[in-house]
Amino acid sequence: MNSEFYVGWGTLALINAGLAQGKNRSGLNWFLLSLLLGPIATFCVVIAGRR
Repeated sequence: MNSEFYVGWGTLALINAGLAQGKNRSGLNWFLLSLLLGPIATFCVVIAGRR
């Protein structure tokens, strides 16, 4: 695989961490979850409500 894929996946994980922190959730946990699940984690954090 090329390095662009990994850069994109890492960027998505950082974006998800920022979205999670904006909803008063743990950014680190969502970052790690995003590294594993990628776009699925993005969908989950977007539909999750605020705490």
